[in-house]
Amino acid sequence: MLSVLARLSGLAAPLTRGMTLGVRAACIDSRGHVFMVRHTYMPGWYFPGGGVERSESVSDALKRELREEGGITLEGAPTLFGFYWNRRRPRDHIAFYVCRAFSLADVPVYPNREIADAGFFDPHALPDGTTPSTLRRLAEILEGHPPSDHW
Repeated sequence: MLSVLARLSGLAAPLTRGMTLGVRAACIDSRGHVFMVRHTYMPGWYFPGGGVERSESVSDALKRELREEGGITLEGAPTLFGFYWNRRRPRDHIAFYVCRAFSLADVPVYPNREIADAGFFDPHALPDGTTPSTLRRLAEILEGHPPSDHW
């Protein structure tokens, strides 16, 4: 039921919003492993994140999404890596951050209503189904590939 509502919400957004803004973050631990999530309502492995709500700053949205999806609390300022345009959803833009200073507390139990699974992964041994956009961002961060304007 939730996945149907999420899809309907995604279809209604272009009709009700001029532009949508989301946040995502590559949370990289001291071993160099990256935190990723697999949602219940869409296939693939992604960086944690989500939409910026009305009356919410981008910073607050990032903190909220990391806490909700991974029990991650930022302990230092995240680094803004770039802004991206989502060609699949032409009104959607994503502020993408890299976070290296964080702690884990109150980690959610998976699966739950939003996240089917989550964990830290070696960038050279990512789970099957890691999305192309996630792979591109990791190549930009870790291998110095030129950043794209497109998610």
